[in-house]
Amino acid sequence: MITLRIDLETYSSVDLKKCGVHKYVESDDFEIMLFGFKYGDGQAVVYDLANGEQLPDHILDALTDPTIIKTAFNAAFETACIGAHFGQEFVKPEQWRCTSVHALYLGLPGTLADVGKVVGVEPDKQKMAIGWGLIRYFCIPCKPTKTNGGRTRNRTQHDRAKWQLFKDYCLRDVESEHEIAIRLAKFPVPEIEWRLWHLDQRMMMRGVMLDTVLVDAAIECAELFKERLTSQAIQLTGLDNPNSRNQLLKWLQEAEDDDTITDLTKKTIPTLLLSTDSKVVHQVLLLRQELAKTSVSKFSAMARAVCRDGRVRGLTQFYGANRTGRWAGRIVQVQNLPQNKLKDLDLARNLVKARDFETLAVMFGTVPDTLSQLIRTAFIASPGATLLSVDFSAIEARVIAWLAWSEWRLQVFKTHGKIYEASAEQMFKLPAGSVDKKSPYRQRGKVAELALGYQGGVGALTTMGALDMGLTEEELDPIKVAWRESNPEIVQLWYAVERAAKQAVTNWTSVALEIAGHKSKLFFKYESGFLTIQLPSGRKLFYVKPRIENEDLVRENSKTGARYIVASAGSLTYEGQDQKTKQWTRLATYGGKLVENITQAIARDCLRESMLALDKAGHEQLFTVHDEIIIETTNITDLATAEAIMGRDLRWAPGLPLRADGFATPYYMKEID
Repeated sequence: MITLRIDLETYSSVDLKKCGVHKYVESDDFEIMLFGFKYGDGQAVVYDLANGEQLPDHILDALTDPTIIKTAFNAAFETACIGAHFGQEFVKPEQWRCTSVHALYLGLPGTLADVGKVVGVEPDKQKMAIGWGLIRYFCIPCKPTKTNGGRTRNRTQHDRAKWQLFKDYCLRDVESEHEIAIRLAKFPVPEIEWRLWHLDQRMMMRGVMLDTVLVDAAIECAELFKERLTSQAIQLTGLDNPNSRNQLLKWLQEAEDDDTITDLTKKTIPTLLLSTDSKVVHQVLLLRQELAKTSVSKFSAMARAVCRDGRVRGLTQFYGANRTGRWAGRIVQVQNLPQNKLKDLDLARNLVKARDFETLAVMFGTVPDTLSQLIRTAFIASPGATLLSVDFSAIEARVIAWLAWSEWRLQVFKTHGKIYEASAEQMFKLPAGSVDKKSPYRQRGKVAELALGYQGGVGALTTMGALDMGLTEEELDPIKVAWRESNPEIVQLWYAVERAAKQAVTNWTSVALEIAGHKSKLFFKYESGFLTIQLPSGRKLFYVKPRIENEDLVRENSKTGARYIVASAGSLTYEGQDQKTKQWTRLATYGGKLVENITQAIARDCLRESMLALDKAGHEQLFTVHDEIIIETTNITDLATAEAIMGRDLRWAPGLPLRADGFATPYYMKEID
C-alpha cells in the first residue's frame, strides 16, 4: 500500500497551544503556507501555497484515495488543517495513521525531534533545531514596531532567505518523519488500536456543546469576588498586593513575630489558622484560602477554545498517558476537574447564569468553591439531547484481583462490589457485612485500597491522605501489614512480575507468566532494545533500553548539587520521560510499579473494547475521562444498553467481573450519592 507522508506549516492569529487546533483553523486568517510531502518512494517535496503554488492533482486525489495511507507526526493537526483549507471531504480519518501515536505506543517521546534522537536518525535527517525561530517568525502574529512598519505578520517578502530556510525546515520534517517511521515499523501498532484512534479522531471532530452563558457569567463572578476579597485583604494588612506570596509572608512573620513562617500552601494554612491567636491574622488567612480558590483558568480555557458552533473540541489526547495508553487531558484538562458535591446544581447554575451573585453567596456560602464545582456542568448536551455518563465500577481493583486471582476479592466483585468495606473486614478479621459507610473501619479499608495495591507503604498512605482522614502515624504501618497479610496473592504477583521482567532482560529471552485460575498469560520479552510485556488483550507495553543495574545509579541535583540514588544495584531501569522534569532520562521500576502499569493498561483495554462496541452500536461518544465514557443521545433507553455493553464478558479476560454504572444528565457532572 502506498504511503503519503505529510507535514504542514501554517499561519493563524489564534494561539494554538491555548485554544487547540480546531479553534486555530477557524480563524479567518488561517492558511496552509507550506505543504510538504513524500509520496511512496519518491523524493520529499514542498509546495509553497502561500506564494501561489498548487498541489498536483494526484496528491489531491491521494487525500481521499482509500488505497493510500496518509501519515503525519501528530496527524490530528494535519487532518484539522487539511479539512479547514481544502474541505472536510478531503479528510477520511480511517485512511490516516499517526507516527506520534506509534512512537508513544513504543514508550518513546512524543515529539519529532526527541524521537529522532532516541531511535538514532542520522543528524542530517533529524528535525532542524532552528525550527522554533522560523515558526515564531512566520506562523504567529508579530508585534508592530516602527522598525517593521507597524505590520502584525511576517511574510515571504520580509525575509526571503528565512523563507527559503523555512521551506528547507518543512522538507526536513517530512524526511525525519519518514526515517522515524522506518525504524518503528519493526513493532507495528495493532490494527485494533488504529481503529480506536480513528474513533478518537471522529470524537475530537464531534466535540461537546459548551454552556457559554454559564462560562462567561462564572468568569465575571469570580473576578468580582476576587476584587472584593483582595480589597478586604488590603484593608486588613495595608499591603499593596496581598495576593503576593512574598508580601503576605513578610506581613505574617511580623504580625505573629515568627520568622519560621515560610510557606503559604493548602497544607500549611490550616496549621497556621489553628496556631494564631490574632483575629486579624485568622481573617487574613481565611481570605488567602478563598483567594486561592478564585482561579477561573478552566472557565477561561473553555472560553478561548469554544468554536463558532458552540462546541469545544480536542479535549483529550490519544495515548497521552505513555505506556498504559490512557487518554490525557488537553486545553481544559478534563482528567482533573473538581468534583461536584452541591445538592442543588441546577439552582447554583441558574443563579450564576442570571448573574445573581449575591443570592449565590447567601445560598451556597463560599463562591469560589461553588464555581469550581460548576466547571464540569459547563459541558452540556445539544438541544433535544441528553448526556449519558457511564463509568466502570472500581475497574483497577477488579483487574488486579483478576490478575492475582484473589478469590475473596473476585467474590466481592461478583456480588455486592463494596471493596472498601470488604477489605476492612479482611484486614481486621471482622464478620462479613459488619462494616458499612458509617463504620470507622471503612476509612482504613478505603485508604488501604487506594494506596497499597501497587506495593506502596506508609509513604503512599500519607500521600493518599491517611492523616487527613483522622488516622495517626502510628496506625499506618499496621494498616500496611494487615492489608498485605489479607492479600497474599497480590503480594505474590508483585514479585512474580518483577522476577519475570528481570529474567527477560538478563537472559534476553521470553518469559510467560500464567494468571492463576485461567489460561490468560502475561508475556515478558527482551526484543531489539525493548522490554515488552504482552497483555492478555494482545497489546504490548514497551520499556526502552532496559537493563539491570550492576551498581547504584546516582544522579546529581542540577540546582543544589546534592547526589542521590535513583536506583540501587540489582534494580531494573529503562529510558523514559521523568514526569516531574519532563526530561528523557533513565528511570527505575519494580514489581509493584510494573503491576500498576499492567493493571491500568488492562483497564484501558477494557475501555477500548467498550468504546469500539458502543461505536458499532451507534452511540455518539463525546470524550472519555479515566474509566468513564460520555455519550450524547436522544434516546434515554440507550443508558441500559451502554451499561450492558461495558459490563459484558471479554473474550481475552475470562473470569474478569466487569460492571458499569451510568446516569442521564443535561450537563456533565459526577453523580451525587
